[in-house]
Amino acid sequence: MGKDCGKHGDDDFRQGCRRFITVLVVLAILVGIIALIVYLVLRPTHPRFYLQDATLRQLDLSNSSSTAGGVLSTTIQVTVASRNPNDRVGVYYDRLDVYASYKYQQITVAASLPPVYQGHGDVDVWSPVLAGPSVPFAPYLADAISQDCQAGYLILQVKIDGRVRWKVGSWISGHYHLFVTCPAFLVTSGGNGSPGASGFRFQTTTYCHVEV
Repeated sequence: MGKDCGKHGDDDFRQGCRRFITVLVVLAILVGIIALIVYLVLRPTHPRFYLQDATLRQLDLSNSSSTAGGVLSTTIQVTVASRNPNDRVGVYYDRLDVYASYKYQQITVAASLPPVYQGHGDVDVWSPVLAGPSVPFAPYLADAISQDCQAGYLILQVKIDGRVRWKVGSWISGHYHLFVTCPAFLVTSGGNGSPGASGFRFQTTTYCHVEV
């Protein structure tokens, strides 16, 4: 009789374990289905950025030589627009730092934009002035920018480095890193033989590459 009771107890334990495992599997499947449904419904998309204008106010390269390089002083005002394409997801821009670069070298000090919340389909526009007084320039970069100016065109990059959060209903996510690169195409009717801001005009609105 004692052996039968022991065997019956083992069977109950095994059945209990099977029920527990079955419940865990069902819960995992339900969580996966809910996550898939939320993703398909929301379809979160990163914000879209556009460079609408770029006005070059100063571009002075001094002490330029083939061995010592030079010192670049730049002032450029840019107009950047951002649109939230999501229908159900809001965006908190907690930090946005904007600066200009030439061939991957930063040529202006980063300008901080005010924090803002961007609702569904909203558009925000900023027009910061980016200044870079006395930035040391490598010899090959000094030669490159001089040649570009003589050829009558200049390609700069307007970059945005920031932190964003997503908002869905009352839920707000943690911080995500935002990095935006906008090409700025500046052209002139003819070169003047040396770098300078006069004569350069922004050519066309450009779509920015966004990484989140």
